[in-house]
This record gives sequence, C-alpha cells and structure tokens, in this order.
Amino acid sequence: MSSNLHSLAFTSNKGVEVALSDFTGKVVLFVNTASKCGYTPQYEGLESLYQKYNSQGFEIIGFPCDQFAGQEPGSDVEIEEFCQLNFGVSFPLSTKVDVNGNNTHPIFEILKNDAPGILGTKRIKWNFTKFLVGKDGRVIKRFATATKPAALSADIEKALQSA
Repeated sequence: MSSNLHSLAFTSNKGVEVALSDFTGKVVLFVNTASKCGYTPQYEGLESLYQKYNSQGFEIIGFPCDQFAGQEPGSDVEIEEFCQLNFGVSFPLSTKVDVNGNNTHPIFEILKNDAPGILGTKRIKWNFTKFLVGKDGRVIKRFATATKPAALSADIEKALQSA
C-alpha cells in the first residue's frame, strides 16, 4: 500500500514550513543533495529539468543532507548561495535533513518504504538519489545516484500526462 506524501511538510531553507499538499496535482522529484560530492554537477541537469517542465506542473525539491562523507557541511544559507551561484538553481531547497537513521525526515521514510532500491533495500546509499512522485502524491519510481537527470525525462513526461 502506497502512502500519500501530501499529508507531510518540510521546512524550506528560508525557515518557512511548506505543506506538500501545496503540490497536489503536480509531479514532484525529491532529491537528497550535497554541495561537495562527485555528483554535485547533477544540480545543472536538475535545473534543466525544472526549467523544461515546471510550466507543465513539475517541481523539484532538493533536500541537502550531510550523512554521506560530510559532503554537505555548509549552513542552509551557504548551501543556497552555492547552488544559485554555481548551477543557477531556482527550485526549492529544504533545510538540511537526514535521509537515513533515527532522525530520518518523514518524507524520506515514505519515499524509501514506497520505492525501495536494488534488492529491496530501503536505505539511501549516497547523495542524489531521486524519487519521482505523481500528481496524487504517490511514489512512481526511485532513481539511483548515478542516474543522470536527463535520463528522467521520459518518466517525467509520462507522469505529467497521467490524469
């Protein structure tokens, strides 16, 4: 049984609580991010997806996380500045969160439960794991860290076309 994310919220990196119910009727990509990771250049591809599909009802929410080799050491303000200056990121970012362990953010609890990884593992293995969620708030698919954002286009388009 799939859970509905629309009952949850997150805190934006500006300190404002954002209800996921605000995204009802939109396709959302949730990504755990980091500024000092080998995959950090994926921010550029994510921003490209955001620019291409946002007007069609697509959102991306980045969740900075420092649980993987300390690759997100900055403050929320520093993270936002880094993302904007280096990659032109305009999609929303949350405050820094945990995606594994006792303090896992509730959004990532649902994402991991509803879209386990290879061999059924729920644990997120590294930065830039991506979860595509449909207009109804239900998880469609999990994408591995190494999956380049451009490779998500077909799945995003399919989700946008669904009722």
